[in-house]
Amino acid sequence: MAAETESKFVQPAIPKFDGHYDHWSMLMENFLRSKEYWSLVEDGIPTAAKGVVLTEAQQKSIADQKLKDLKVKNYLFQAIDWNIMETILNRDTAKHIWDSMKQKYQGSTRVKRALLQALQKDFEVLQLKEGESVDEYFTRTLIIANKIKVHGESMEQVVIIEKILRSMTSRFDYVVCSVEESNNLDTLTIDELQSSLLVHEQRMNGHRGESDLR
Repeated sequence: MAAETESKFVQPAIPKFDGHYDHWSMLMENFLRSKEYWSLVEDGIPTAAKGVVLTEAQQKSIADQKLKDLKVKNYLFQAIDWNIMETILNRDTAKHIWDSMKQKYQGSTRVKRALLQALQKDFEVLQLKEGESVDEYFTRTLIIANKIKVHGESMEQVVIIEKILRSMTSRFDYVVCSVEESNNLDTLTIDELQSSLLVHEQRMNGHRGESDLR
């Protein structure tokens, strides 16, 4: 009961902007979606067309939206450092603040495209290095894959799995063949593949240790 009561008071931390816009905006969007406020950032506060007389219910709805927008602005004020906020001229609504941050820090389309192309090239040439562990290689691969996702390009799990299987060294040939023959790669998870390769790696390291003792 105490744990249940305590959980009600646990609030997710507001993501602080640290200069890495893509990562921050992803965290902040998720935070605002969890509060069911994202539509205010995406669409803004609804307004009535000129000359249209609003019903009492419509007026109340807009008033409610304005109150929610004040809450979203408060979250953004807490997330963004004051010296950055001072450079944002229009702070009337949460959408104005968000759009200004996006324009200032997301970068031009040309720069983003160049970054994405560089990341895709890095992904294409990935290979397990001599002496590199399975865990290290998976970490290196997933960092690049996640950066590609952050820059707007979809990266399905099966693509990452197929890339890893193709780029293992010859000493993993047996387990690679086994994985491809006994699994549907469309449903195989990255964690399952990593587990299979780790078991094989540990066996090889164990055999090597036994050989060294002879």
